[in-house]
Amino acid sequence: MISIVSRAPDPAVRRLTATLYGYVFLSDLVLLYPLYVVFFADTGLSVGQIASLFVIWSAAGILFEVPSGAWADVLSRRLLLCLAPLVAAAGFALWVLLPSYPAFAGGFLLWGAAGALVSGALEALVWTELDRLGAVGRYARVLGRARTAGVLGVVLSGVLAGPVLAVGGYPAVGAASVAACLLAAIAATRFPEHRAPSAGRVTAAEPVLAAGPVEAAPPRPDQPDSSPPTNPDQPDSAPPTNPDDDADLGWWDTLRAGVAQVRTRAPVRSAVLLVAVVAADWGALDEYTPLLALDTGVGAQAVPLLLLLLWAGVTVGGLLAPAGERLGSRGYAALLGLVGVALAGGALLRHPAGFVLIAVAFGAAQLATVLADARLQARITGTSRATVTSLAGMATDVLIIVTYAGYGLLATVAGNAVAFALTAGAYLVVALVLLTRRRRRAVVPTGVVAAVTPGPH
Repeated sequence: MISIVSRAPDPAVRRLTATLYGYVFLSDLVLLYPLYVVFFADTGLSVGQIASLFVIWSAAGILFEVPSGAWADVLSRRLLLCLAPLVAAAGFALWVLLPSYPAFAGGFLLWGAAGALVSGALEALVWTELDRLGAVGRYARVLGRARTAGVLGVVLSGVLAGPVLAVGGYPAVGAASVAACLLAAIAATRFPEHRAPSAGRVTAAEPVLAAGPVEAAPPRPDQPDSSPPTNPDQPDSAPPTNPDDDADLGWWDTLRAGVAQVRTRAPVRSAVLLVAVVAADWGALDEYTPLLALDTGVGAQAVPLLLLLLWAGVTVGGLLAPAGERLGSRGYAALLGLVGVALAGGALLRHPAGFVLIAVAFGAAQLATVLADARLQARITGTSRATVTSLAGMATDVLIIVTYAGYGLLATVAGNAVAFALTAGAYLVVALVLLTRRRRRAVVPTGVVAAVTPGPH
């Protein structure tokens, strides 16, 4: 197995990661998170109206996802990260000041747009800055810890929401949510940003990314270590010509270049699909865990405790990213298999103890998502990094909506437990596909595989 020894982070890396963790934590420290459905119901909305708001929210994310990624590649990623929490704050303020269905719909449009501004831009900025500092091998662990910081923000918002609501009602909860967003915007101003992309270069991190089993990257002459890139003017060291290698593309051309990279480069396309499938399935199932908890026979007051157990699993999964980087092709497939089996087993137990298995599954799914994102970043070339990442985000949103619909049909016919288990089976299918693709890659010359693939051959 090829491994990269990570040196201790220098002050620039520490500043970047500290800013990232603070930004993600504050962005998720929204006290309205655990209360907005109750808020809508207290305002008089029906279940059908609330469901329609969720559709508007998802549609807004899909609508703005890819255009905002291209904006991040053309304009300033740091600027978009500053604007995102301000847009979200405007949506939350609209909810509290004018509580009504039109205001809620407008707030969800703003919230969806804010999420799209962050998606793609954040990952691209972090990867580019780590690459510039020679620490791109730390990307997976940094992203894992950032996801954990977000989980902690959500958990703390759940702890604080009740007392703040009791003291000041929904206006106080809304004000606290807006304040957290404003602090996140201030934190975003501390992000460094240097726009000098190394188009077409394979970084030192790619050999150790565990999510490499889907499809081998095309042969490249770059060295899989931290040595400087060879002279690009030499024929034997020039990277393959790609449609996204022009650093002076405008917004529309950048958007087209990102789409073209996904469409024409099989390794990037497979990485986008892997991110979407791995993230969407457990992301959609998470919304149904309260119903699953009630089906175990516990009272409504015990549901938050079971959900807290799940968030603990997600937290651990994010922190395990450094260990996950050592997984090979089979190990990553086994990780997905664990997610599928533990989700299905925990649901079919129909007992509160089953949530221990679901917590393990959620932790493994979080780890798998982080590794899949790291693999995608390692395979993107050129100046359309945020655009390609946003395409993965859009694909994730589309699959989440499809999963919502499929789960609803299954639950109507067979109940929550069976629907949960059958939906989790998607991870077993993906694991089988990864193992099958790995066998097909055996025909690649050994020297090429050694340069781009982790694990023994």
